[in-house]
Amino acid sequence: MEGAATAQALSRIGLAGLAVMGQNLALNIAEKGFPISVYNRTTSKVDETLDRAQNEGQLPLIGQYNPRDFVLSIQRPRSVIILVKAGSPVDQTIAALSEYMEPGDTIIDGGNEWYENTERRIDEASSKGLLYLGMGVSGGEEGARNGPSLMPGGSYGAYTNIRDILEKVAAQVEDGPCVTYIGEGGSGNFVKMVHNGIEYGDMQLISEAYDVLKNAGGLSNSELADIFAEWNRGELESFLVEITADIFNVKDELTGNGELVDKILDKTGMKGTGKWTVQQAAELSIAAPTIAASLDSRYMSGLKDERNEASEIFRKEGLKEEISSDINGSSVDKKRLIDDVRQALYASKICSYAQGMNLLRAKSSEKGWNLNLGELARIWKGGCIIRAVFLDRIKKAYQRNPNLANLMVDPEFAREMVQRQAAWRRVVGLAVQKGISVPGMSASLQYFDTYRRSRLPANLVQAQRDYFGAHTYERVDKAGAYHTEWAKLARKARV
Repeated sequence: MEGAATAQALSRIGLAGLAVMGQNLALNIAEKGFPISVYNRTTSKVDETLDRAQNEGQLPLIGQYNPRDFVLSIQRPRSVIILVKAGSPVDQTIAALSEYMEPGDTIIDGGNEWYENTERRIDEASSKGLLYLGMGVSGGEEGARNGPSLMPGGSYGAYTNIRDILEKVAAQVEDGPCVTYIGEGGSGNFVKMVHNGIEYGDMQLISEAYDVLKNAGGLSNSELADIFAEWNRGELESFLVEITADIFNVKDELTGNGELVDKILDKTGMKGTGKWTVQQAAELSIAAPTIAASLDSRYMSGLKDERNEASEIFRKEGLKEEISSDINGSSVDKKRLIDDVRQALYASKICSYAQGMNLLRAKSSEKGWNLNLGELARIWKGGCIIRAVFLDRIKKAYQRNPNLANLMVDPEFAREMVQRQAAWRRVVGLAVQKGISVPGMSASLQYFDTYRRSRLPANLVQAQRDYFGAHTYERVDKAGAYHTEWAKLARKARV
């Protein structure tokens, strides 16, 4: 098929990088009626994609086997999506393709890239007259094929060139396609990074709900499957809750005994976006304890051998892994526990999203991106991993008040937090008494409690700072900066 460009009509768009995500996104674009050229360095991937295009409905997809033929097979101004591993593979792919591209053509990187790399590439592309977009793509392989959430940032001109394609290819919800122009620079990548940070928080909180229900409530996998399926019909309706219900139902086909979830090693992998989110929160002085707790939990899960040894050491000292199932002599009321955990999970999730949104706002302010938080919540309602029914209510909260200081103080969410806080405290308290770690739920509760208190013990910390470092302090009753000779006055007070 080399040289196919001469024999065929030009394609509307091109896609380079045909791992499963790339193949699926290319097939999605073709299925929506946009002829697409595809290219991959390993030619077998091109053939594989062509076979799929035939088998999945004779889709208008053209395979190319070298960078030149690929680029020249696309109508001008050309738009080329790159879906390769983040980092240097992106730079190598850009170098190979840009050799044949012309001023006014567009490169769109659809990988999970560090936003500053995108900003560097925008400048490099611009020096050649090329337009550039860094586009977050969420929804995994299934989303890429059937409708992802798309977060394009960078050149607005580049966005307008492919807006018609993106709006057809994205997941569709009742208030439009799950794509919007995010903003300038690396904003699209940054928004996707924070989306992934929120996703870390969500997954951690769900795993803690599972841990408490299983180890404090004694629930079986089939009971857990039913509970999560029921929760998915209410306020917790979301992709992650839905797949959790599915997971508890899957049998272990390898041994034929029990459910697969119990055979999986308790060691969580990660790609780096969660770590970036927490680092950025620290850089911007934004408290993100739920997301940070989820990251720490992944690190701790990686210490499997150490945890096995620690469990044995503490057991010898008389501390069982699961502390007695009876508290004050009474056994746990399962029905009440299930409802309490539902409420604790919901309230904790609000905190996780509040932290993510505050980080986005702070970065937007620093970079001048002018991010629309309500619109971000809207495009996350479909296609992506954190899609959830309550994102519509987050969208409405920011529509009511675009300057909302924190999601928790929106009147609707504030009422819900107050209604659920007693159940939330019972769950965290029960977990603490039973020695079940709930870092995400407890970090969320501490975030809520810290934020709602008008007076914190920070006055003592500031006094200590002034004592040993003369850092000064402010007073509650008078303006200005003050310094006290604490040691001298303390000696005097002792006399």
